[in-house]
Amino acid sequence: MPSSKTSSPKFDLTVRVGCSLAYEVTGSAMLLLNLKPMPNRDHAVVFEALTLGNNLPAEDFTDSHGNVVTRVRLAPGMNFFRHDAIVAVSSHPDNHGLPPATPQDPAELPPAVLRYALPSRYCDSDKLSDFAWEKFGQVEHGLPRVTAISRWIHDNIEYRYMSGRADLSAWDVLQRGYGVCRDFAHLAIALNRTFNIPARYVTGHLPDIGFPDPENHMDFHAYAEVYLGGHWHTTDARFHVPRIGRIKVSCGQDAVDGAFSTIFGGATLSYFQVWAYQVARGTVGVGDPLNFSVRLDNRTTVHREEPYSVVV
Repeated sequence: MPSSKTSSPKFDLTVRVGCSLAYEVTGSAMLLLNLKPMPNRDHAVVFEALTLGNNLPAEDFTDSHGNVVTRVRLAPGMNFFRHDAIVAVSSHPDNHGLPPATPQDPAELPPAVLRYALPSRYCDSDKLSDFAWEKFGQVEHGLPRVTAISRWIHDNIEYRYMSGRADLSAWDVLQRGYGVCRDFAHLAIALNRTFNIPARYVTGHLPDIGFPDPENHMDFHAYAEVYLGGHWHTTDARFHVPRIGRIKVSCGQDAVDGAFSTIFGGATLSYFQVWAYQVARGTVGVGDPLNFSVRLDNRTTVHREEPYSVVV
């Protein structure tokens, strides 16, 4: 049996993440918001605030994937929402401290994980079987194959900012040859599932710690996790390099489960801003005005601090 032990991360970086949203409502409408970071071994929320319009009626619940979802009844006219959080993260890159990634036979997988090995609406792995075996069938099963899939997508699918469409599946992305992070994640998930490797869709924040972004995009980021050796491992074909400071917000079988908002009724998203940047501990609070001049990321060097005293 694979080892279940993992080393506890030391949280020695501080990140501010959040978003500001506005919805125009023309009739009766309800909204599901998926904005709060999930409990996770790789981060700890220090402070957090979620503002829901003018005290709109709302309730929180946890869905079947463990996402913390807020259900809000919208009012006619403009509805404004803001989530802001100070989060402690580790300066170690993705998958640090995880044990060897040994693949498991489907008969040995936990029942709750089995659904992540099946085709879904946007991860139509059943359509990709022939392609997957032709490209990756000779690669060693497990982490080498996961890595090869990520590398191929990174090298062969063009990233085009703002090119995303809500109706595209992994098969569609493969045919057109370009997309956004959502599309990269869907294709990686679908290809891994063709080999019975459970894979799930993840959304969250990704600051530019140790990884400068010349175009300075700040947006929600989508990537994938694969289940190997009894643990979920990050795989991100958009960048194909280990990154620092991921803050996981939601997960699921595909983008249906990971949407930051789901609208029921007559409402339209009219304003959208996302932020994720490193700050010095104790210098910024939730609700403070955004001030990107104080950010410590978007450079190759990593600004570390004394570790937080937190338990996860």
